[in-house]
Amino acid sequence: MSITKWAADPTHSEIQFKVKHLMITTVTGYFREFSVSAETEGQDFSTAKIELEAKTASIDTNQADRDT
Repeated sequence: MSITKWAADPTHSEIQFKVKHLMITTVTGYFREFSVSAETEGQDFSTAKIELEAKTASIDTNQADRDT
């Protein structure tokens, strides 16, 4: 079977996370700069090799002091 290579379109994708803070509130953030790619055997993702890179300096939690 042939190898198929996939890449996330950063214009139509996002990496978002949520973290509990002091068990009271949830902080939501994003990575603005990232890349995601995958290699599969055809359309079968059961044995996919997935690579994710996120630039930590591009983190955005909507609070500049926390992001630096």
